[in-house]
Amino acid sequence: MTESRTVAILGGGVGGVVTARTLRKRLPDKHRVIIVDRERDHLFAPSLLWLMTGQRKASKIQRPLSRLTKRGIEVIHGEIERIEPATRRVHLTDQDLDADYLVVSLGAELAPETIPGLAEAGHNFYTLPGAESLRDALDEFTGGRIVVLTATPAYKCPAAPYEAAMLINDYCRRRGIGDETHVDLYAAEPGPMGVTGPEVSQGVRDMVENAGISFHPEHQVVEVDPQARHITFGNGTTADFDLLAYVPPHRAPLAVRDSGLVDDSGWIPVHPGTMDTRYPGLYAIGDITGILLKMGKPLPMAGVFAERQAEVVAHNIAAEITGTGASKEFNGHGECFIETGGGKAGFGGGNFYAEPTPQIKLRKVGRRWHLGKVLFEKNWFRKNF
Repeated sequence: MTESRTVAILGGGVGGVVTARTLRKRLPDKHRVIIVDRERDHLFAPSLLWLMTGQRKASKIQRPLSRLTKRGIEVIHGEIERIEPATRRVHLTDQDLDADYLVVSLGAELAPETIPGLAEAGHNFYTLPGAESLRDALDEFTGGRIVVLTATPAYKCPAAPYEAAMLINDYCRRRGIGDETHVDLYAAEPGPMGVTGPEVSQGVRDMVENAGISFHPEHQVVEVDPQARHITFGNGTTADFDLLAYVPPHRAPLAVRDSGLVDDSGWIPVHPGTMDTRYPGLYAIGDITGILLKMGKPLPMAGVFAERQAEVVAHNIAAEITGTGASKEFNGHGECFIETGGGKAGFGGGNFYAEPTPQIKLRKVGRRWHLGKVLFEKNWFRKNF
């Protein structure tokens, strides 16, 4: 008989929850499956875009992680202070945790404070408090210039800032202040979702500009003056705003940066198929990883990848523990909805591991894709909580 094993999963986001749920289904009860997270609630981040325009309440897009205990998953709440990769030991604020297998799914840390004035000047809609404060600001907005900004070229949910600009624009029209409002989108990157190829990138840009939104690519913000509501970019240009919504710089959490797991990219290098690291029994999945595609760009940070990588890692760990089943590999396939407002959305997807470049197809905007995202949200909570 196989002796009892402990699998510890750091992070209760998409990747962490799917890893835990899949492992618990495949492992006998004597093996421990543990999730560690400092937050008590799981937040379904894709729905923040709807929350910021008043279409969702916070209670509808969160679930207590404690619900996972009904599935036989242990939940530990605490701040991760240090990770020892070689021994798979995790030091929390008030306890230490030793694991036979360790899965790092801590995501990307948001760091608006690294750009002077950014946090004070605007609303970070990648967080629940930021999306709520943006919603309240939009409720009180009576017209003027709204700027949506990506602070750096690489960030999670690559479609989200483009969706945000279109949803904000649509919200202002529905409120009857569309004629008094103009939305500008300043992007640090050359074009939307560039890793998907020029055809898809242009397609998303067309969605934005057809909505009457001005798109300004390759504008890297270096400073924001909150009092003057003034943005300075690295290319020498400036912009003024009445309301600012932004995507902040991303980085690996401090405990990961200090662990020796990251490379020069600032992220954890992994095998692109199995997601294992150079340390035996230690895996990393989702936004915390750095996977370089054949075209020379990194695999985008997206929940769909975290979910599918989690399924692979959980399957392979369970197969190793139980001695049954062949190993699997993540194949690089992924897709996403692109909300445009008015109850419509686009949809893009394909093989990001294709060579020499990803093979991605963009579907025509329609109501079916918006309804598809609504159903996806509903099924996520039903399946996992």
